Amino acid sequence: MKKWGSLALTLMLGAGLVLSGCGGNDASSNNGAAATSSPASTATAGASTQDTLVVGRGGDSASLDPAIVTDGESLKIAHQVFDSLLEYKPGTSEVQPSLADSWEVSPDGLTYTFKLHPGVKFHDGTDFNAEAVVFNFQRWSDPKSEFKFEGDSFDYYDSMFGPDGARVIKEVKAVDDLTVQFTLNQPQAPFLQNLAMTSFGIGSPAAIKEKKANFKNEPVGTGPFVFKEWKHNDSITLDKNANYWKAGLPKLNKVIVRSIPDNSARFNALQNGEIDLMEDLSPDDLSTLEGNTDLQKIERPPFNVAYLGFNFKKKPFDNVKVRQALNYAVNKQAIIDAFFAGQAQPAVNPMPPSLWGYNDQVKDYEYNLDKAKQLLAEAGYPNGLPDTVTLYAMPVSRPYMPDGKKVAEAIQADWEKIGVKTVIESPEWATYLDDTKAGEKDDIYMLGWTGDNGDPDNFLYTLLDKDAIPGNNRTFYVNEDLHKLLINAQKETDQAKRADLYKQAQVIIKEDAPWIPLVHTTPLLAAKANLKGFVPGPTGTEYYSEVYFE
Repeated sequence: MKKWGSLALTLMLGAGLVLSGCGGNDASSNNGAAATSSPASTATAGASTQDTLVVGRGGDSASLDPAIVTDGESLKIAHQVFDSLLEYKPGTSEVQPSLADSWEVSPDGLTYTFKLHPGVKFHDGTDFNAEAVVFNFQRWSDPKSEFKFEGDSFDYYDSMFGPDGARVIKEVKAVDDLTVQFTLNQPQAPFLQNLAMTSFGIGSPAAIKEKKANFKNEPVGTGPFVFKEWKHNDSITLDKNANYWKAGLPKLNKVIVRSIPDNSARFNALQNGEIDLMEDLSPDDLSTLEGNTDLQKIERPPFNVAYLGFNFKKKPFDNVKVRQALNYAVNKQAIIDAFFAGQAQPAVNPMPPSLWGYNDQVKDYEYNLDKAKQLLAEAGYPNGLPDTVTLYAMPVSRPYMPDGKKVAEAIQADWEKIGVKTVIESPEWATYLDDTKAGEKDDIYMLGWTGDNGDPDNFLYTLLDKDAIPGNNRTFYVNEDLHKLLINAQKETDQAKRADLYKQAQVIIKEDAPWIPLVHTTPLLAAKANLKGFVPGPTGTEYYSEVYFE
């Protein structure tokens, strides 16, 4: 992120500035029925004959309701179907208008008043208005909501705005049809950054009431594309929203997102013309890509972390010396050399060095097998751990982890040198996420995180605070001193003071070692050379609405 963007946010919070913008154009008065054009349009003078984008990715979505998911594969699709009140300027984490044209913040930072864009329709033809905003936020915040269906949990809402009993948002009310007001219990510095996240995309109240639990399979938003079909573990098809409220968008008639788990198979599909854009290029294929003039390399701004998390519900991983020992027994540089082709750097902290508030004084656990054995002995395990450890390795490629199984095997070999035997398990992606969230089957798990909003809160509080249990804190790690620091950092509006609090937090986390931070990567994508208008974002999600073929 750019630091000046956060400074502008801080000044706005303190002074109650009004910001307005032209985030959208004149809205259509028609309903949001999808276009039903064929994949390829008839050629006209100077125009491309291709109006369908086929994207290849490593794994399927877990759900299409952005409020109940935390995985990037689900949010990528939701980003096309839903709009939020605010959005990020393409390629950055800078907040700009979306469904809200402007907003005003009270001097005490406790009241936010948003003016909504007029004339916007949901894909089912119903009106987007202040009452729709209120409905969505009440659904997410009320643990007893009749629209929180079996198996649902609103983890992002809880991690961004506090769990039940410690809510940041006190009230959301419709002042009039196009004005919605948020009242907070306490100031929250990243409040606007949070609202821009895909997880808070506004869904059609009518569709949620009608579809109930099936809304997760048939989403209805206001976004540039309309959901058409989901063939699980195969593809998701989206059609153009012919009456999108941003005039002239989207430029494509159709988007098909295919799940191709194997990196090489996905790259072959691109080379063969079966797909137009691929995510998570294997570093091994980089030289081939750069030698093909029909293709282009796309680099996503580095804004992520891959890590191993210890399950505190399982012994002996509640013992800090065991966790520290295993940190000492991972050769991060060897992993980078073997599997990342120079597109990564060793991770020390749970947040990337590019983010303000990063503590560059924290020292990593160097690769030292003797030190690892010493700590295991001090923990009561002079001969290594007596039981085999279950290590969950990601079954899909991610921007921060091109091949989780191979990396897990390298770590497995390292740990065996200190008497720690592991069995690697990689259930399919949705099951993997469910299992690690429950914490009953895994001892240690591999996951990662791409920042959502350009704020350190989104890494440290979202992933490691006690408020994120159950949810994104899949280690079940609790430290009260850390919790106080992170809550105080949310309330503080001075960025320099916030940065100091986050630096203190990183010291605590490093000592407690709930994770083994592995790497920060520069994620690679690849596309046909004539694909234009695609702007990779640091948060890992982009609109396809501006994409076209030259």
